[in-house]
Amino acid sequence: MWDFLVVALYFVSIISIGLYAGRKQTGLEDYALGGRSLPWWAILASIIAAEISAATFLGTPGEGFVLRNFAYAQLCIGAVLGRIIVGKLFLKPYYDYKVVSIYEYLQKRFGITTRRWASVTFLISRVLASGVRLYFAGILLVIAYMFIVGQDTAAPMETVLIYIGALTLITVLTAIYTTLGGLKAVVWTDVLQASILIIAVGTTILLLFFTIKGDASYAEAWHTVVSTVADTSNNPCGVENLQPGKVFDLGITGEGFAADVRNILSSEYTLWTAFLGATFLAMATHGTDQDMVQRMLAAKDSKTGTRAVILSGLVDIPVVLIFLVCGMLVFVYYSKVGMELPMNAEGEIEQMKVFPYFIIHHLPVGIRGLLVAALLATAMGSLSTALNALATTATRDWYRDVFNPAATEQQLLRAVRWLTVAFAALLIAVGAVSAWYVVMNPGARILPIALGIFGYTYGSLLGVFLLGMLTRTRGNDTGNVSAMLAGFATVVTLELLGSQDIITHISFPWRVTIGTIVTFCVGCCFRTPQHCVDNRVRG
Repeated sequence: MWDFLVVALYFVSIISIGLYAGRKQTGLEDYALGGRSLPWWAILASIIAAEISAATFLGTPGEGFVLRNFAYAQLCIGAVLGRIIVGKLFLKPYYDYKVVSIYEYLQKRFGITTRRWASVTFLISRVLASGVRLYFAGILLVIAYMFIVGQDTAAPMETVLIYIGALTLITVLTAIYTTLGGLKAVVWTDVLQASILIIAVGTTILLLFFTIKGDASYAEAWHTVVSTVADTSNNPCGVENLQPGKVFDLGITGEGFAADVRNILSSEYTLWTAFLGATFLAMATHGTDQDMVQRMLAAKDSKTGTRAVILSGLVDIPVVLIFLVCGMLVFVYYSKVGMELPMNAEGEIEQMKVFPYFIIHHLPVGIRGLLVAALLATAMGSLSTALNALATTATRDWYRDVFNPAATEQQLLRAVRWLTVAFAALLIAVGAVSAWYVVMNPGARILPIALGIFGYTYGSLLGVFLLGMLTRTRGNDTGNVSAMLAGFATVVTLELLGSQDIITHISFPWRVTIGTIVTFCVGCCFRTPQHCVDNRVRG
């Protein structure tokens, strides 16, 4: 009963905020940018809430449980470096040109074709990626439903239908406050959602520690935690070369230069990835993705937006560490107190389900409801921003400029709201297909798919934006299309060759880096028309 009350209170709160924030909206810019009046600390909280998707909420503790080290956290280095570059290089041109959709910048720098190619690349990538990530939000709700009805398993199609119901519930509720309140509703609900997240995860860590501690002293409890995490003989997930406690990894194999390069390119967690791959990834996600940049454009000026995005990178460090620690403590709980682990049909531990299984089956009443609310908060936070950014981009880049150039502000406001509803339906469809695929293929790894979508396309986006910002006379519409296609084709080719073991498999952050470099270099082969150069100088 208390669990339901906590979750119900959360839903009432976010819908109320959405209704309140939606007052006095007069046009698309109010809806999309909140009148450019939001404080930096609210934007910072909103960026954090959007980054911590359901995949992060479940996947990062899963990493802590399986690997029992902090290697994943070294990617925060690149996250900070990339955001510094975004704040110092990207935001000022966006503000100077007074863009609502960031792809308007590309039209003013190169031409309409570059803008439309970049815009449609974002729309397709974001729909697919956010739809797949929506599936993760349903995992906890499905486990909770099974727990409530007293079932351990269900028939495949019944499970798929439960997923569809859960995804529809989450998306409809998110679409309500996003449609009514626009970016103001998104940001202010994100502030609430980030607060709930911090409280919930912090409470869980304390509860885990004191449960493990029992009647022992604090020193004894700490020793128990450290020794259990460090015990390589206790390896239920069968990890090869388990290295508990590892933080930094240079990726050096000792087998020669070629072997080291192959290992670095195929590894997600090395210092090379942290300083290079993760930096390019952060520039792409926070500098060329309307989803993230739209928040920064809601500040009164570029300096305020820069402060928010750089600080968000610094805040990411303790957030990631907290999630990893949470996963490690769940491992200690499993080892010392005891808990069943979720298994797939092949008898393997399902990493993504370890933390939600612990939440539903082992947390006390009330705390369990708080964690369910926290997961819903992360899912709805990232979903609301995706809906807002998708609808804004489609309205500004396509509805206004292509289908209805004479649209009034009221018509644009009506269009962006209807497009929010349309994109919500699309995301439900993609999430439902993802759920069906995973249920029907128990051994499938959906997380690499969710992340990999960005890997194929965001290098092309980042490359063309960097071409505009780092050069003055290079790049044009024809060349940019060729460059973006070349970047995409290179990444796809490398992925296909890697899947056939013809070459080393390239990890996700490096795919963005390679796509960026190829796009930038090909684009540099084409000269910018003089009228675009003059327009850039005036801007």
